[in-house]
Amino acid sequence: MKLLALGLLGALAIAASASARGEHSASCAPNFAGRLETATATQLVTVVARTRSSTQGAFRLWTKSGGCWRQAAGPWTAWLGGNGTSPAKREGDRRTPSGIFGFVRTMYGIAPSPGVHYAYRRVVCGDWWVEDPASPSYNRFRHVRCGSTPPFRTTSEDLSRSPTAYRHFAVIAYNMSPVVPGRGSGIFLHVSTGRPTLGCVSLPLPRLVAALRWLRPSAHPRIAIGTAADLTQ
Repeated sequence: MKLLALGLLGALAIAASASARGEHSASCAPNFAGRLETATATQLVTVVARTRSSTQGAFRLWTKSGGCWRQAAGPWTAWLGGNGTSPAKREGDRRTPSGIFGFVRTMYGIAPSPGVHYAYRRVVCGDWWVEDPASPSYNRFRHVRCGSTPPFRTTSEDLSRSPTAYRHFAVIAYNMSPVVPGRGSGIFLHVSTGRPTLGCVSLPLPRLVAALRWLRPSAHPRIAIGTAADLTQ
């Protein structure tokens, strides 16, 4: 009888807790972030384009507390790919992939770390993000001797040759697990050059630094990119 009573009390406690969570969730103010599948994230970046062909999107930061998403910053205007966004991105199509992704746990930059909470690697001559679908290093960081010919096909210069765009950047974990050859590579959140990107997301330097400093690995942050329809379907 004693064991039965203890079991009943435990069940009631669990039910009460679940009920409290449900009531709390029901009290959340409705917003766009609350409509997205964000797993365990307590930080969220949304970059919402008006149409799939739009080259700019509304960039917002969100924090989850008590089961509710609340806007932390934005909206800011971000640049997207020159051909807009796509849920079926391909290498070289100049589209930013649409979907919800994480961030790679190392940030990069030609300049010193601006005070981020992630591991940070300074970019130097010979640093590449591999864009060759035939390479076993596709969509991975690779360093080769400065000035040498890389053992993979290149379509651009090494990262160190883009001092404005790559002053600081975070790597969006697109096409990472697993890496699918040809599905796209090197999708970054980087500094704006004042025009559409090759498939990344970019912000003016002060906005980018604010966003990078805000992100915390322990919050399992996600970034949602695309039209509202593509992100909520």
